[in-house]
Amino acid sequence: MLFVKTDRLKQGMRLARPIYNRDGVLLYERNSKLTVQGIQSIKTFGLLGLFILEPAEPVPPMTQEDILFERFQTMTVFALREELNKIKQDKKKGNKLHVIVNNIMQRYGNKNNKINFIQNLRSREDYIYKHSLNVAILAAMMSHVLSIKGEEQMNIITAALVHDVGKMSIPAAVAKKDHWNEDEQELVATYEQAGYELIGNVFYGEPAIKRLCLQMNKALKGAEDIKGKISLGAKVLMVAETYDTMTAMRLNLPPESEVVTLKYLLNDPEKYDPAIVDALVQSINILIPGVSVELSTREKAIVIRNNEDNVLRPMVLGFRDNNIIDLEDKNYKDIEITDIMKTMDNRYVIDTQTLIDNGFHVPVPKEAEMHIGIAQEEAEKGAVAEEWKAEEFDTEGSAEEN
Repeated sequence: MLFVKTDRLKQGMRLARPIYNRDGVLLYERNSKLTVQGIQSIKTFGLLGLFILEPAEPVPPMTQEDILFERFQTMTVFALREELNKIKQDKKKGNKLHVIVNNIMQRYGNKNNKINFIQNLRSREDYIYKHSLNVAILAAMMSHVLSIKGEEQMNIITAALVHDVGKMSIPAAVAKKDHWNEDEQELVATYEQAGYELIGNVFYGEPAIKRLCLQMNKALKGAEDIKGKISLGAKVLMVAETYDTMTAMRLNLPPESEVVTLKYLLNDPEKYDPAIVDALVQSINILIPGVSVELSTREKAIVIRNNEDNVLRPMVLGFRDNNIIDLEDKNYKDIEITDIMKTMDNRYVIDTQTLIDNGFHVPVPKEAEMHIGIAQEEAEKGAVAEEWKAEEFDTEGSAEEN
């Protein structure tokens, strides 16, 4: 799977992720081939790029949980856009913000299993909404792993959802640029600060929200006056913020892999608390069986057994001579995984059953149907829309949860 910027899309490329319009309606399913008209439509949507399958790459499987996660992202982001715009324009909270927070809490703030964290497609117009939602989902899972109390967990989720509201007021001429000069960076910082003041006013009865946002911003920028004073919640937000920023499609840079991003976090323990980074590792799947990787020896390999104690040192099968390398073994201490393979057409394909047949323990999630008809997809979306309406009055849980 490759990330391809919009201006480099070509007719015949196959989609690795579905595309929805701004109303959450499915337009293109996975494995759809791009047409000239499709590429023009995508440019009209303003998407930064697409995840594309390589010519020989099969469509990766999606579990039912993956589909529900992507559906939740798609539908929730539209509600979040309404709420953030209300905060920006009317200087007050909307009716759905507590519903969004509760939904994230119920779905991801109490999970005891890891999820496949699927990055969504983004445009310049919806970047802030999708980023804020993903930071909130990650923070919810991590705070659960850390056994943070429910009330504080809700504050962390809320702070994640609103922390970038100030950036929504950045002038379009500056916001659309891929790189900011020093003057523009100062201007952006001014809007960020104004956003935190707005958050303080809107959430005047909940001072923890503004405090969490400010602490995260200062700590990420290396402010001296915040050292030693960062709350646990702000540390959680820092890791979630950085992870989503680096692994998502970005305005000026291609997305980094989960491996590169995790190494970045681990290599700066003064900024990113190792216990918080470990909570991230315990929340999402990284280097699970079937992932193709590049080793420091320049050899290509495929993960055949993950390592719960040290996620970056799993057992792999080398492509060159089919040798098994257990990176946890001291005999291989000088070998490490440098990255996930950037091009996959020359990789080995080993399905789950092959691993099981050869004595490897592999968790087998229930895989969803590969091809969901548009009618069925739209019916599901209609159900979600109805669920949103119901949740405005009853936030005790969704039909999926109860």
